Amino acid sequence: MSEEVRAALTLPDLCHREPEALALMQRIRRKTTRVCGGDDRHAAVLLAGSGTTALEAAFSSVVPADGRVLVIDNGHYGERLARILSVHGIAVEHLTFGWGRPVDPAVVERSLAGDPSLTHVALVHHETSTGMLNPLREIGAVTARHGRSLAVDAISSLGAEAFDLVADGVDWCVGTTNKCLEGFPGVSFVVGARERLAALEAVPARTFSLDLHRHFVAQEHDGVPLFTLPLQIMAAFDTALDLALREGTPQRHERYTALAERLRGGLAERGLALRLPPEHRASSLTAFALPDGMTYEELHDGLKAEGFVVYSTQARGVREFRLSTMGHLTDEDITRFLSAYDRVVTQYAGAAL
Repeated sequence: MSEEVRAALTLPDLCHREPEALALMQRIRRKTTRVCGGDDRHAAVLLAGSGTTALEAAFSSVVPADGRVLVIDNGHYGERLARILSVHGIAVEHLTFGWGRPVDPAVVERSLAGDPSLTHVALVHHETSTGMLNPLREIGAVTARHGRSLAVDAISSLGAEAFDLVADGVDWCVGTTNKCLEGFPGVSFVVGARERLAALEAVPARTFSLDLHRHFVAQEHDGVPLFTLPLQIMAAFDTALDLALREGTPQRHERYTALAERLRGGLAERGLALRLPPEHRASSLTAFALPDGMTYEELHDGLKAEGFVVYSTQARGVREFRLSTMGHLTDEDITRFLSAYDRVVTQYAGAAL
């Protein structure tokens, strides 16, 4: 975490309906809309909770009773979208490409052309189960060409990957304070056109606390949160947004990519295979094969003792682990990690002998 963002957590105690708190909420709504490429025609709705909270609010709120959603799935988080929709009894056409396999826009086009009952398309922009960046602009163009509505899980892409509500044809963007926006977790958001948010009044609510239209009316027209928002997390996010807007998405993408390439190159030299070809890789996360003979638990625990945390894959039976280059990292951090990795693998090999 940036020290500026961490320091913002020391916000003085505030009541969440006092003018200072309400001004903070509105500042964040404006800045979040800008980060997504929106303008005065768009608005952000803030929610207390993780990115999954905002996904559930969005999909349970925007799809009408007779709607059907084409879910594009090539990893854990695409599959999760289908599960969220199914929980709410929303009809799903599950378009599965396979774990870690590229999305083919032509297949999406055929699906939409062949089924006029499909009203929405759901896409994960950065599928962090594999580190794959999916073809957002191409899917946006296909969706618009067929007159459907595109809802995007941009939780792990906003701030570091090219994303533009208008140019990419996105109707509903779901994001969160952490990941590439470099804030603390605890607040998530949905960004869409004001006209579309207002029109949700006609969609019967499927939930009480996650009714997106009620949240929009409270924040946009009444100027208050519908329910309590975590003000310390919001203060940190306000600072994180300032840093993100100051740095710019292209520059943050370049920074993350440089770190990722050093990490990828260093581990490739040590014999580890990468799951994805370069053209499909996101800048902020990479999946690697596990070292020969080591379990994930052995690698994880050894690296954690050295001060680094790695994540497992979410695919059963796949010998991989994942490394992130999002956040306030430096080239020195990559150097220290590679040295730590060498020590852990050497110690394991010595113990095995």
